Amino acid sequence: MLIVGLAPAAHGGNRTGRIFTGDRSGDWLFGALHRTGYANQATSVSADDGLQLHDAYIAAAVRCAPPANKPTPDERDRCLPYLVRELALLERVRVIVVLGKFAYDATARVLATSGSPMLSPRPPFGHGVEVVTDRATVVGCYHPSQQNTFTGKLTESMLDDVFARARALSGD
Repeated sequence: MLIVGLAPAAHGGNRTGRIFTGDRSGDWLFGALHRTGYANQATSVSADDGLQLHDAYIAAAVRCAPPANKPTPDERDRCLPYLVRELALLERVRVIVVLGKFAYDATARVLATSGSPMLSPRPPFGHGVEVVTDRATVVGCYHPSQQNTFTGKLTESMLDDVFARARALSGD
């Protein structure tokens, strides 16, 4: 499974050197990955904290922390070749979980560039939306940002359900 996030957070992944590490979004993400068997522990506070992912890889649509945590489409497109290369190297990926619409749009571009475009017209992003391509099934998930978790737009059970579904789709 490939998880595609937005970008490293200034006080999280950008500071620690590992995406989603040391921030509240990561607390939610790694907790869910642990509960669904993708991680050996439920937290990640530093790049050397012993976290190990199993059958999962985390990437970002944008490679650096953007101002105000809001990357632009231009930044996404400049970083696109990195994500294209990561997906090419991850030959066994059968499921891509996208965290938010921005990651969904970036993944659509990556898949098109890689020769496995999404349906046209592409289904709109939504939590739990599944789009099958020749390369992988894309599963939409609300981003575990405080904006979504504090308001209840995303709950722990919703996040767990996405990763349980990803496991089922990948045949594990």
